[in-house]
Amino acid sequence: MARAAGGHGRAGQRRTARDWTKDHGLLLANIALFLVFFGGMVFSGAAEYSEDQLAHGQPAVTLLGYLGTGAFLEATFENWESEFLQMGMYVILTVFLFQKGSSESKPVGREAPQDEDPRDADLKPATPWPVRRGGWILKLYEHSLSIMFLLLFLASLALHAVGGANEYSSEQRSHGEAPVTVFEYLATSRFWFESFQNWQSEFLAVAVLVGASVYLRERGSPESKPVAEPHYETGA
Repeated sequence: MARAAGGHGRAGQRRTARDWTKDHGLLLANIALFLVFFGGMVFSGAAEYSEDQLAHGQPAVTLLGYLGTGAFLEATFENWESEFLQMGMYVILTVFLFQKGSSESKPVGREAPQDEDPRDADLKPATPWPVRRGGWILKLYEHSLSIMFLLLFLASLALHAVGGANEYSSEQRSHGEAPVTVFEYLATSRFWFESFQNWQSEFLAVAVLVGASVYLRERGSPESKPVAEPHYETGA
């Protein structure tokens, strides 16, 4: 009987773990894909960097050595900054702007649940603590998503500049020219070219999603309207 009870307990634990995985599957899948592709970037980046070093008569780098180079910082954070800029701007723009017929827009001409003032909400034990606390804490909390993306964007932008300045200075030295500071690097066309080439692609992708979701469908996806819903229906 004791063994049976233990077996049931373990089975219950396994079911709980499966349930948790199912409940968080979207996040877990994206984290897993990030780790796979980030690892691929590191390995291929180290190989490419070593090839360039050898071509210029410099020693190759180890994998850990590559992680400390300006090339790694620059390549990583110039991409991250564009992603955080895209998502942050998307969160903010969807507060004020609409796209008739798009599943990515709030409904046109009527109130959406996202517009409700949390100060008028019926407070429950499960209500987020900042809402129950009120005041300036609630003020920050009701804009916390865009604030988070802004801070991540600024941090990535700064690390892009640091890594870029390091790599740019290495190239300058190899040509017998003076290195640059981070602030001097911010004034170069290279920094802005790296930024704009990523930023433009992010907003193009958002524009395609917003526009395409008016007319195209993906059954089962919350990013799509129901397949049989008319094109003019907007939002959820």
